[in-house]
Amino acid sequence: MRLLVTRPEPDNERTAAALRAQGHDVLLAPLLRIEPVPNADLGPGSFAGILLTSANGARAAAAHRRRSQLLGLPVVAVGRSSAAAARAAGFTDVASADGDARDLAKLAGKRFKGSQLPLLYLAGEERSRDLSADLSGVAVRTVVAYRAAPADGFPHPVRAALEQGRIDAVLHFSRRSVETYIECAEDLLEQALALTHFCLSARAAEPLEDAGAEQIHVADRPDEASLLALVARQAS
Repeated sequence: MRLLVTRPEPDNERTAAALRAQGHDVLLAPLLRIEPVPNADLGPGSFAGILLTSANGARAAAAHRRRSQLLGLPVVAVGRSSAAAARAAGFTDVASADGDARDLAKLAGKRFKGSQLPLLYLAGEERSRDLSADLSGVAVRTVVAYRAAPADGFPHPVRAALEQGRIDAVLHFSRRSVETYIECAEDLLEQALALTHFCLSARAAEPLEDAGAEQIHVADRPDEASLLALVARQAS
């Protein structure tokens, strides 16, 4: 298939490589630009551990002025990709919940039950869940460590491919990127919605449903491996 990947850099390159290995043609349109919050205020004191719902949180930690303190803490990550990013950033004690935010809260609640120190959640500016509400008995300090800035439009080769019908399907990794996709396709909306859409989660798919897209497929689990497996099944 001829696929469009809307994931932000640098993770989009890894996704594209995996899709090309499956035999697909891939175009990249990073519709969000991830910007770390310089020296995000973590507040005073120490932490029992760190919660990550995105690889971007791990990268923000690695760039923070309190990096040496943070890297010594245990990490509970939402999935394998965020766990791998944490290890690449220098964390050594990393566990993956292999699921969604609820799975992350469940695993963290078991591991840090009874802790007198709070957990540090390195979050994005926009998020769908409040982890502190999901974790009973463990305090959570949520710190905005990164932001997602939307693109102004499609890269020229991608726009041309849409206009000429040279894209079969799109991979969407977040609700925000889907919303940006629809905004960027304002004058090409019919073509953009008529494609097959592979979405990481039902929440990410909602704006497409509301806009009238009909060919929407949602991954079994909200992780890259499941989304790639979905594409492989549909292509076979």
